[in-house]
Amino acid sequence: MKYIVTSLLALTLFISCNSNDEPKKTDYTVENEKEIVDYIAKNKLTAQRTDSGLYYIINEPGEGAQPTASSNVTVAYKGYYSNGTIFDQSKAEGVSFGLNQVIQGWREGIPYFKTGGSGSLLVPSHLGYGPFDDRGIPGGSVLIFDVKLISVN
Repeated sequence: MKYIVTSLLALTLFISCNSNDEPKKTDYTVENEKEIVDYIAKNKLTAQRTDSGLYYIINEPGEGAQPTASSNVTVAYKGYYSNGTIFDQSKAEGVSFGLNQVIQGWREGIPYFKTGGSGSLLVPSHLGYGPFDDRGIPGGSVLIFDVKLISVN
């Protein structure tokens, strides 16, 4: 009897120590890719895909300076989901920030534009806010940004 109680206690401790209390990370890569490809087709867009999975559309390439992933830039933008719901938007004069302070999709995508350039970034969740909810943005969300690069500061 003592052996059974000891074994059950040990088993209980083993199971409780091995339980994962952290939320399970979900990989949205396949779902995000389908959502972006469907969005591009539905809206008859022509987009380029990078190796990381970012899609970008250049409407106007611009003619000025071209930023790097660590540049400080001023950008006017509108951020929305593929269903058209806007989650964020700058004022017309834009907002200034270092590209090293924003999501990976922006660090990678904004350097495709030169000053005065505009277009869109279609950002899968692994280049955005990932699988977890962040500041009102649901985990796993594809984010679409219409951007205009006002200046490289």
